[in-house]
Amino acid sequence: MSVMKNLANKRVSKKYKFMGEEVTIAKLSVAQVMEIQNKAKGLSEESEEGFDVLRTVIQLGVEEANDLSDEDFENFPMDELSRLSQEIMKFSGLGEQKGK
Repeated sequence: MSVMKNLANKRVSKKYKFMGEEVTIAKLSVAQVMEIQNKAKGLSEESEEGFDVLRTVIQLGVEEANDLSDEDFENFPMDELSRLSQEIMKFSGLGEQKGK
């Protein structure tokens, strides 16, 4: 198997401080970014569907978030979730200061 083929499924990750604790965030794959972009098309920032996009970004980008319920997400401070989502997107090469 070629090196590139092996790298295709590799996840690049880093530690990120979230609400005083370290979580591991991972760069999103092209398929995951496309999924998020499709969900986000035509949404206003304040809509309930916008929260669904935020939740999707976090569930795809934070391994520890896979098992969180909708109710769990609703108990977090919105600004903390927003910053976490933005950091995942930046780390994935989208937004300002890409990939840092």
